[in-house]
Amino acid sequence: MSSEAQTIYESEIRKLPPSEQLRLVELITRDLATAVDDEQDRRNIIELRGLGAETWEGVDAQKYVNGLRSEWDQRP
Repeated sequence: MSSEAQTIYESEIRKLPPSEQLRLVELITRDLATAVDDEQDRRNIIELRGLGAETWEGVDAQKYVNGLRSEWDQRP
């Protein structure tokens, strides 16, 4: 199974000295890292407000904290 990348590697890159091959890897890696950073959908922390609220619906916060504290006291 031959791909365009394989063809380019065999015809061009393999001929380069190892130092130039490493330089090429560095350039590709840097380029890809930048592309990935640009593609990531960045979110504002405020957008998370209320997320998972249904999980805590009907739960008394103080009773929950008291329960956690009593568990901590029972740990070895």
